[in-house]
Amino acid sequence: MTDTRLLGDDEAAFIAAARSNDAAQFALITERHRRELQVHCYRMLANYEDAQDMTQETFLRVWNKRESFKGHAALRTWLYRIATNACLDFLEKRNDRTPVPAELPGAGSEVRYLQPYPDRMLPEDPQESVVARETIELAFIVAVQHLPPRQRAVFILRDVLGWPASKAANALELTVASVTSALQRARVTMREQLPDRRLDWRSPAPHELSDDERGVVKSYMDAHERNDLDGLVSLLRDDLRFAMLPEPGTLIMTAKDAVDGWVSNGLFQRGYDDWRCIATTVNRMPAAVLYLRTPDDPEYRLFTIAVLHIVDGKIAELTGFDATDKPWLGLPATL
Repeated sequence: MTDTRLLGDDEAAFIAAARSNDAAQFALITERHRRELQVHCYRMLANYEDAQDMTQETFLRVWNKRESFKGHAALRTWLYRIATNACLDFLEKRNDRTPVPAELPGAGSEVRYLQPYPDRMLPEDPQESVVARETIELAFIVAVQHLPPRQRAVFILRDVLGWPASKAANALELTVASVTSALQRARVTMREQLPDRRLDWRSPAPHELSDDERGVVKSYMDAHERNDLDGLVSLLRDDLRFAMLPEPGTLIMTAKDAVDGWVSNGLFQRGYDDWRCIATTVNRMPAAVLYLRTPDDPEYRLFTIAVLHIVDGKIAELTGFDATDKPWLGLPATL
């Protein structure tokens, strides 16, 4: 994402709208950047609702600062700069937006404010989409949260968006040397957090689900609908990483222990044994949406969304979210 022109059509139209106080034209020009800016805020904040709020805050700041834009940089660059600083200001005021130690030994730390991101709200621009999967997956978003906010901003601007050091330094009002130093420290942390993932975030990566992933999701849903506990065990890795957000407790367990734990908590028992499922994707990841019908209810009601990270035909990570309080996922309330 580099500046290819000093004053293009977008920039000229924006300046004209700003000078004439044409709010309708101003909104038309800026609105086309909403999705990519919201994804940027989500990478910074790991929370869909916070990202929505900060995107709106960005547009308010852009309107208030509209006369300061002279077209010396691309409009997109200017918008990203404002969005980044809006997120940094938000993080400075919130002491509950950092990872907290996990309650169980060996489970590391947890990002309890993590929310899934609906794929239907991802950018439609192919250049944005081609790198979206690995930099929007839950593991990446969680890993980024372990960076201090300003270091996080440097990492995202440099290694995700591909900005040169001078451009990132200008956006954050830092020196090039401090940006370079922050990026080096951020890369070390990201390697520690994602030891088994590739770290070249700017090179193209396919975002379509593989046939293998689709098959595992189908088998997972079939096992739920049949209450097939052995089938569920066969789909999980024996070092499964499981979390049910926002509840505390990220667990690393064997497949059998995971299923036994779900049963002991009431799942697949009477009242929690009549399931219907639909497949979807969030964060460019395969997911199963679980609907439950209780004995006195004629309808299956939205219950949970299980986001799956699948490795070699097995579920390596399962992150569950209460789906009932997230209307922005666009899921039907009943089946």
